[in-house]
Amino acid sequence: MQTIIAQGSRTIAAFPRPAALAVHLHILGVCGTFMGGIAAIAQQAGFRVTGCDANVYPPMSDQLGALGIELIEGYGAEQLRLAPDLWVVGNVVTRGNPLMEAILDRGDRYLSGPQWLAEHILHGKWVLAVAGTHGKTTTSSMLAWILKCAGRNPGFLIGGVAPDLQVSARSTDASHFVIEADEYDTAFFDKRSKFVHYRAKTAVLNNLEFDHADIFGDLADIERQFHHFVRTIPSTGRLVMNGRDATLKRVLTQGCWTPTEEFGVATGWEAGAPDREGAFEIAWQGSAVGRLKWVLAGEFNRLNGLAAIAAARHAGVAPDVAIEALSRFGGVRRRLELKGTVRGVGVYDDFAHHPTAIRETIAGLRQHMKGSRERDGAGRVLAVFEPRSNTLKNGVMKDALPGSFAAADLVYIYSEGLSWNATSTFAALGPRARCESNMDTLVSTIASEAREGDRILVMSNGGFGGIHAKLLKAL
Repeated sequence: MQTIIAQGSRTIAAFPRPAALAVHLHILGVCGTFMGGIAAIAQQAGFRVTGCDANVYPPMSDQLGALGIELIEGYGAEQLRLAPDLWVVGNVVTRGNPLMEAILDRGDRYLSGPQWLAEHILHGKWVLAVAGTHGKTTTSSMLAWILKCAGRNPGFLIGGVAPDLQVSARSTDASHFVIEADEYDTAFFDKRSKFVHYRAKTAVLNNLEFDHADIFGDLADIERQFHHFVRTIPSTGRLVMNGRDATLKRVLTQGCWTPTEEFGVATGWEAGAPDREGAFEIAWQGSAVGRLKWVLAGEFNRLNGLAAIAAARHAGVAPDVAIEALSRFGGVRRRLELKGTVRGVGVYDDFAHHPTAIRETIAGLRQHMKGSRERDGAGRVLAVFEPRSNTLKNGVMKDALPGSFAAADLVYIYSEGLSWNATSTFAALGPRARCESNMDTLVSTIASEAREGDRILVMSNGGFGGIHAKLLKAL
């Protein structure tokens, strides 16, 4: 028997229905990274999964389709006829959504994605959760990779894809589960941060800055959510914390019941300065535990690596095993990812969208260039940025942006759709900064000004209109 789902006259998906009558989940907002990961995990765990979203498009639609997950485009109330055993609701869904209103009117059972995950997948697991404003995806990927290399076969749900792991989400029968622990809210009916649902045993606190101005009023609001997260970690667990972050330390003054290890400081886990080959010493409380040589660049990645090593040690993986695993870790897509080189000009992609992340990403690329034997650090950094997050679109933290680009040689800002004047904001950078609202003009300007040896660093938390391919073609 085959199930066919269509939107109007267009078939979205057609797949054989399993012979066994599995518990049926219908996921609202299924094409988001997090909810798409839940769909994959649920399907692997034996549930029958269908889903819907406003925009059903690659790559998530392809990934879900490859798993045999049926997709519907839109949130039409006619989906009630699917009669699933449970509706799983993503936080993209709001009141007024026609399908959600129909679910509420009929009194059907529904859960948020994080709550479903906690109750059906994470319960009874050793959960290793990675939280923080920056570095969650990379650190989670490193940690899952270390556990995999150590033979632990972990499950994981990560907001990005490390080529070494091949997928962003996986369900296994093993006891360990690594999750990227997001502080964003859970659902329209649950305004707690997602991470309070996960009941972690090992928790990484990478850093904490103000972000997500669409749901948090100020930094204190976010600190309160991190405090709630800390309250869920058992006394037999472990908090692995950035010892340089004063805000995290302030969070712990509100209460901490769990042993803590710090990284980034001499009294805890520390990384030495990298040599020309990018190798550096790793120490625990002043005693060397190993030397790591890898392909990643930047101090932020060294801190991410320390956090992953410390968290893995709490789960029983020796530091030397973790270091060896990280020496073979290839990084994460959209984190200083080289998309191509034309006429000696490299085009890089990065997810950076916060002033601190922008500054550190540029510094990381500079370090990579400095360590390059081929050109010995010659060439310029051309930084291209799309202020796409809700926080930046509304002008929150815009005044911090010019300083975050200080180390770039040229700065190009895509100003389409902003509520503030980008030209005025970036005037402090003088002729180094260009603001452009037309994509074609932006691409042609960058391509005409780039020269051999330059690195074009594109930063956005979205697709940026496919600018990477357009730049490579224009070059």
